[in-house]
Amino acid sequence: MQEKYNFAEIEPKWQKKWEEENFFKVQQEDDMDKYYVLEMFPYPSGNLHMGHVRNYSIGDVVARYKTMQGYNVLHPMGWDAFGLPAENAAIKHGVPPEKWTWDNIANMRRQLKSMGLSYDWDREVTTCHPDYYKWTQWLFLQFYKNNLAYKKKASVNWCPDCATVLANEQVVNGECERCGSKVEKKDLEQWFFKITDYADRLLKDLEKLSGWPEKVKIMQRNWIGRSEGAQVKFKTEKGHVLEVFTTRPDTLYGVTFMVMAPEHPLVEELTEGTAYEKEVQEFVQKVRNMDEISRTSGETEKEGVFTGAYAINPVNDEKIPIWIANYVLMGYGTGAIMAVPAHDQRDFEFARKYDLPIRVVIQPEGQELSGDTIEEAYAGEGQLVNSGPINGLSVKEAIKKITKILEEKGLGHFEVNFKLRDWLISRQRYWGCPIPIIYCDECGVVPVPEEDLPVVLPEDVEFKPTGESPLKYREDFVNVKCPKCGKDAKRETDTMDTFVDSSWYFLRYCSPHQEDKLFDKDIADYWMNVDQYIGGVEHAILHLMYARFFTKVLYDIGLVSMEEPFQNLLTQGMVLKDGSKMSKSLGNVVSPEEIIGKYGADTARLFILFAAPPGRDLEWSDQGVEGCYRFLNRVWRLVYSYYHHLPTSVENLTINSKEDKELNRMVNVAIKRVTEDIGERFNLNTAISAVMELVNSVYHYKDNVDFTKQNLGLVRKSIETIILLLAPFAPHITEELWLIIGGKGSVHSQKWPSYDKAALVQDEIEIVIQVNGKVRDKINVAADIGQEDLKKEALANEKVVKQIEGKEIKKVIVVPKKLVNIVAK
Repeated sequence: MQEKYNFAEIEPKWQKKWEEENFFKVQQEDDMDKYYVLEMFPYPSGNLHMGHVRNYSIGDVVARYKTMQGYNVLHPMGWDAFGLPAENAAIKHGVPPEKWTWDNIANMRRQLKSMGLSYDWDREVTTCHPDYYKWTQWLFLQFYKNNLAYKKKASVNWCPDCATVLANEQVVNGECERCGSKVEKKDLEQWFFKITDYADRLLKDLEKLSGWPEKVKIMQRNWIGRSEGAQVKFKTEKGHVLEVFTTRPDTLYGVTFMVMAPEHPLVEELTEGTAYEKEVQEFVQKVRNMDEISRTSGETEKEGVFTGAYAINPVNDEKIPIWIANYVLMGYGTGAIMAVPAHDQRDFEFARKYDLPIRVVIQPEGQELSGDTIEEAYAGEGQLVNSGPINGLSVKEAIKKITKILEEKGLGHFEVNFKLRDWLISRQRYWGCPIPIIYCDECGVVPVPEEDLPVVLPEDVEFKPTGESPLKYREDFVNVKCPKCGKDAKRETDTMDTFVDSSWYFLRYCSPHQEDKLFDKDIADYWMNVDQYIGGVEHAILHLMYARFFTKVLYDIGLVSMEEPFQNLLTQGMVLKDGSKMSKSLGNVVSPEEIIGKYGADTARLFILFAAPPGRDLEWSDQGVEGCYRFLNRVWRLVYSYYHHLPTSVENLTINSKEDKELNRMVNVAIKRVTEDIGERFNLNTAISAVMELVNSVYHYKDNVDFTKQNLGLVRKSIETIILLLAPFAPHITEELWLIIGGKGSVHSQKWPSYDKAALVQDEIEIVIQVNGKVRDKINVAADIGQEDLKKEALANEKVVKQIEGKEIKKVIVVPKKLVNIVAK
């Protein structure tokens, strides 16, 4: 054994050995309990960052720990490889997206291997490989067959710089999430997935996910946005039916005007040829350039114009004006609202601005509100007034009664509404999965036959500076024969949103080399669902919602046996430096390769896991990295000081002295703490702390017990325990040390240590002695000492006697197992 810890020699040695032996390869073992641990796979941007290191280190600890506990562990890795950056690189540097992507994958795979991660690389999947996206296209066809994929003209979010459509979730404060450009509205024919068909199940099944953070479930609940109310029919004077969804049908008698979204298809019909047409058209154009978040923000000024048309209130036949306004969206509800300014703040502000009537229909107890004098809308409880048959009822009673009346008269009905919109998957980009659809003048929309999949992306394409997809200019790609009639036809040139690729990858890992189907159902049934999923909270709505949706669809068509993909979810915090997220623009990026080169992968892993609990943000600290490096050196030196003297086993171990008993207790305390911290609480930082305390205890024993009297069997047990407990966190050094002390096989194949409850009991405890609140001494006493005996010990203490000499003892306060405070004056 070398005296100095040489990570630069040890780490490549074991990485090579693991790879040569295919050490982490796993297969179905029906007689073993399985455990599927998965970190969200990365986009191959070119280099790992510290966020990656944290994510994958957490997952690796879980995978190695569960393996040592006897589970059959699936721990795969792959690449979310389609996406805009590859195209941007092609435009900027003239490098084909395919080459840029595969080069990046090769580099990042090398970096991952340098971290000593326990991946089964035989299961690697890459979403831009035709062997993978063939099945993404096959899934699209199943959605299409089951009426879950459809095309319609829609007003979409358009990023002019990326030259593509963005999903609502990809627009942040009116800007493109990726490039920061201002997002515009554009009408395009787009493909959608009908996720709204699954809104209720996606919401209800959140209750099954007890292993998910509550904050993630709240975010999904809010995004789905379930609400109960009534669908009410208003007729215009010209006979058009305007349907409105309202959660407050009890306020129908308080409606004084209606508001439609400027994009509503009836707007043009109602205003065509009227004196209001020009003003309405100008306002429609103005609002089209506003993003939805700004339009619905409480801070945005409410603006609108009168259409010149009127509707009839179905409950009292009152004629009410129809307006259009910026705060009503076509994408939510029906695109039209009944305005009740006395009881809705947005309607109130609009009514005040445009001098529209305000009628109070709910009076709070003990008050008498008037539409002429109220300064804000009243949205609380109370009794209905000015409301015909529902006068005098409470809000709750009135909602039930008016809904029943509407249903009896055919004027409306009870309805459940969702904020969730269908998933727009069309992207006007090249580097994505082609949509397997053909357009024929004779046959219309024709799905590509399954036997013709995959529709392969052409490689040699020419990118235009505008960012337009080059696919539409490739005649050999676009021009095809119709699979139905054989006549000339055109291929769809849009590609799919990359979130489609990542909505099922966890299933492909189960049988990644399956050529004849998506995956083997029997194998998927063995491994699924994912027992522990790990990734950033930024994916709470997009990826996690879409993956849940896909799994439910696959369940419904009989391809999987589970309805939820991820049993437990950990959302790790960010890695910060100087209080900010690491970024090139801030100049605060720390390179994982530099840290690994200077200190080794085990140190990098240990620091990233020790510096903060996994769920919280972590502040980078160079001193913290140094501290973890020193700790590993300390472990190395401890083994170096003993390895020549250790017995070959710890069988028939006897505990002799009180020092032996205390060290043995600390060994068992460490096993208990680390086991609970990893397996129950996910407190990986305190698990490492427990190992550090055990190392301190062994050093204390070494330094304070004469070598001739040391129990070397116990020392071996202590060192073995340190190595085993540290193995999931620092896999290289522990593998080397296990070999040095003569351990059999790999340390990562050993059984996880168990603790002896009896050994946890302390014979002695340390008690602090205070006089008038100031610490005067510390003494060791029997753990089971009674309070009276403890008082006597404290009062007889030499230092205490000096402090209380000539004083009267007023009281003696005992805090069991902690301290004695003597109050003397």
